[in-house]
Amino acid sequence: MRVFSRLEFKDPSELVFGSAKHPLNYGFGLKVGQGEVVPEVKFFPRALSGKDPAGFKAEVQAITREVLDRAVELGVPSLQIETELTFMETRNPRLAGEVVSMQKSLMEKYHEENGLKLGLRVTVADIRDFREGLRSTANYSLMMEAFEAVSSNGADVLSIESEGGKDVFNHSLIRQDVEGIVFSVLLASLDMSLIWRDIVNVARRNGCIAGGDTACAIANTAMKLAGDVKSMLLPHTLAAVVRAMSAARSLVAYEQGATGPGKDCGYENVILKAITGFPMSMEGKSSACAHSSLIGNVASACCDLWSNEQVENLRLFGGSAPQVFLEVLHYDCKLMNKAVMLGKALELRDMLVLSDKFDDPQALVLSPDVAVKIAEAIVSEHGDYYRRVKSACQKTVEILEGSRLLRLSPPELRFLSRFKSIADSLPEDGEVFRERMCRVFAGRLPTFRERDYWP
Repeated sequence: MRVFSRLEFKDPSELVFGSAKHPLNYGFGLKVGQGEVVPEVKFFPRALSGKDPAGFKAEVQAITREVLDRAVELGVPSLQIETELTFMETRNPRLAGEVVSMQKSLMEKYHEENGLKLGLRVTVADIRDFREGLRSTANYSLMMEAFEAVSSNGADVLSIESEGGKDVFNHSLIRQDVEGIVFSVLLASLDMSLIWRDIVNVARRNGCIAGGDTACAIANTAMKLAGDVKSMLLPHTLAAVVRAMSAARSLVAYEQGATGPGKDCGYENVILKAITGFPMSMEGKSSACAHSSLIGNVASACCDLWSNEQVENLRLFGGSAPQVFLEVLHYDCKLMNKAVMLGKALELRDMLVLSDKFDDPQALVLSPDVAVKIAEAIVSEHGDYYRRVKSACQKTVEILEGSRLLRLSPPELRFLSRFKSIADSLPEDGEVFRERMCRVFAGRLPTFRERDYWP
């Protein structure tokens, strides 16, 4: 297992969009992290594969062709397409493989005829059922079959949004149970150590790239429940700390052999880029079609791929929704790439950061200077999953508490003070913490099984 004991980006001024320490080449001439930001477009077909497999395949083919046509019309030089499988396609590996093969054939045609540099990311759904257990189940085997099918049929990059620890996290988050949240992130880390070892092996067998995971099931859940400043259901400071802790969890994929590019909805990717130096995909203002957030500009500060997250295949005045959002991404990337060309990348990056940084704690933790501090706290604990989650938690609380420019309401300040007290009281010994929390959740959640994480 790879161990990250130091940062690849120690100087925050080097952490900027379009540039990675370990760039990648794959697909049809696609280069990522080598001096330019590449758009990554993702779409959601309206046909249901479970009810109409032929209609689903035909729609994906039509969307892919329309996106590639728009790329040619706009003069897009480089593009990554992401196909995110739902539970239905993941449970039908043969169909998933056929869809990917069809997409890759189309992409090869457009590369040869138009010179487009193209890559294809495929994200397999985590279809495991907590009631059945996470390991050695039929659903786990089916999920791995889907990885085999898509990688053997042309996927360039493999990703997943794994959900280990999600049951404990949901239970703890709605109760603002800090210890339970820390425990859930520890569980997610342990789960990833298994699942990513298997994904990396699949990728190596089939000559493709193991990309990365996201803390969508954990950190994005907290972000969405926190909501905006008017409809806040949870403290934004809590969502910010969860985001920072989730970086310790998402790092496990790279320790097991993933090389990026990290997946778009992992906002923690800026912290992971500082640690690993691998290229990262990000999403922000141009993913408003999928969800709202308070981190629309800062998220692009260090991206190597810039994504729309996901858009439904609707017809708009400007064309299909996937075509329209490709165009939005393209112009975002053109601006960033022109800034690189003119030697103004750092200035543009800082404008993007400062437009969000002090408006919300969730934006602050994604700022390059703060991300580097959180990254340092994580790598200081090397491979100890518990200690680095705890370290990320405590460091983030310290940063939020010490910021003089961050705008926090009185309720947020009161919660932060409570959070700090609990975080400071977390035990030093991970085994003590594990044994206590296992006893707690064995009695609270029928879906929690210690053997799913410590076999």
